[in-house]
Amino acid sequence: MSAARVLMWVTATLEAFLGIPFIGGTFVISLLWTPLAVMLILHIITLVLSQQKGRETRGSILGIVTSCIGWVPFVGMVMHILTAIFLFIDAAEADPELEKQPA
Repeated sequence: MSAARVLMWVTATLEAFLGIPFIGGTFVISLLWTPLAVMLILHIITLVLSQQKGRETRGSILGIVTSCIGWVPFVGMVMHILTAIFLFIDAAEADPELEKQPA
């Protein structure tokens, strides 16, 4: 499993946690929005690694947008949930490198 795929699973799980109503918002606010900055960095790293491996980048791009607007109540929650869904889908897809290899 590539580092890009592992990071997709990790960021998807973290986004799912941040999307939990009231709990995710309370967590972000209690840490003075630092989790959004950490997620932004993780999404950028995941995006770069995904591009290098030829994997889907839609979840990471959506995650970057989510990290930037995640401070807006309710909008942030919905964005975190959508980002988690897209990242889970991207992470579950087969590695493009494995598909290219002959059987």
